[in-house]
Amino acid sequence: MSTQSAISWHAMPAGDIAHAVSSDPRTGLDAAEAATRLARDGPNVITTRRGRPWWVRFLLQFHAPLLYILLVAGLVTWWIGEYADSAVIIGVLIANAVIGFVQEQKAVTAIDALARSMRIEATVRRDGVRHRVDAAVLVSGDVVLLEPGDKVPADLRLIDGKVKDLHVDESTLTGESKPVSKHSGCLPPETVLADRRNMAFASTLVTRGAAEGLVVAVADLTEVGRISEMIASATGVATPLTKRIASFSNLLLWLIIGVAAIAFAVGIARGNPASDVFMAAVALAVGAIPEGLPAAITIMLAIGVSRMARKKAIIRRLPAVEALGSTTVICSDKTGTLTQNQMTVCAAWCVGAEYEFTGSGYSPEGEVRVAGQTEPVRADEHAALREMLMCGALCNDASITARGGAWQAQGDPTEAALVVASQKLASDGLNSAELTARFPRLDVIPFESDQQFMATLHERGTEALGHTLAPVIYVKGSVERVLGMCDSAMSLNGKSVPLDQPTIRS
Repeated sequence: MSTQSAISWHAMPAGDIAHAVSSDPRTGLDAAEAATRLARDGPNVITTRRGRPWWVRFLLQFHAPLLYILLVAGLVTWWIGEYADSAVIIGVLIANAVIGFVQEQKAVTAIDALARSMRIEATVRRDGVRHRVDAAVLVSGDVVLLEPGDKVPADLRLIDGKVKDLHVDESTLTGESKPVSKHSGCLPPETVLADRRNMAFASTLVTRGAAEGLVVAVADLTEVGRISEMIASATGVATPLTKRIASFSNLLLWLIIGVAAIAFAVGIARGNPASDVFMAAVALAVGAIPEGLPAAITIMLAIGVSRMARKKAIIRRLPAVEALGSTTVICSDKTGTLTQNQMTVCAAWCVGAEYEFTGSGYSPEGEVRVAGQTEPVRADEHAALREMLMCGALCNDASITARGGAWQAQGDPTEAALVVASQKLASDGLNSAELTARFPRLDVIPFESDQQFMATLHERGTEALGHTLAPVIYVKGSVERVLGMCDSAMSLNGKSVPLDQPTIRS
């Protein structure tokens, strides 16, 4: 398996890859062969490290220099008969451990539940027939069919002639915020991961187009599996807080020992009994220990973790929240890394009028106004605006849905922004779902970077007199490309007027 993971799949012709994985791209594997490979290689699931038992995680809550000092102090005070002080110190230690353990247990439970809920399905071709299967049963050599909204279930080498305007969001793998266009041609062996355009990698998301690919790596052999393995083998790093507490504890320990030793020496020098002097020195050392400090720190960190949880951020260990708070510089080479990677239509221009769109993100809440005015417009009074928004909604492969109280987009962010723009006039008949039902798509020319436009053909139904209306074509794309297809424009009242290309280009 290690040999297979070292193959430069992106540098091999598709025919050679099919031979290497013993599969036929036209029919895929047969069911018997797929079952044999699944039994041999195991499920397509990334191996997770076995977590520590709960009792080990509880004991680790005491693993801190300051807590060691408190533990010794509690035992010494018990030994000298100061049971009340000893009970207070031990109580602080236990409370500190319980708070930390409960917070960590909540995080572990949340992460486990999230992992269980993230079940991925895939469309495969086996025995020449399409099947929808659990991604865990995929094996090397399977033919996977990708469509918009699909999460890539394994590392795939795209098949020649089967890639149709495929765009994949690889931000989870490479950090690239914009969807990446794919093709099936061979690439040089030295091509870096982010530039392997003929591959589709596990955990990435298809935003546009369609394709078919041969599974060349599953489970731990995928690129995301390698990353998971690297994370699992990474050593722990102390946070600024734990470093300072350790430094303070060491300083405090030697200071207390020094003061107690001086007190003991002075008492002996003055002729006091050694037993009394020793007990006094121990009492002095115990009294100098700030037993409330660990509890105060733990409570403050627990409050920070709870606040982060309300922001939907899961933090497993308490000191991590302080590490986030102490961050002074964040280095990033992509805006999408730090933003929500959402696009919003803010303004639109039609012949003779400019419009403003309120609202932000993928929420359809907002209004459309003529620039400089406060009253929202009605689509039936602005024919050019209505046709423009209909084009944006119909010549589109994206969609928006409400999940858990938040709006989420499926597809390309730019296309999603156009859907949201039309939804802001949904009450005027521009609801994207209703438009799709009223104007069924008959055909499509998908967007290609070399042609710079997308076109869709739609039915228009019948007139009141029963005459069937001619189909309509909607086109969207770059200004230069679309202007070259036009010889007239639509005025605000819906009439055709001469096209003023110089004004538009300026």
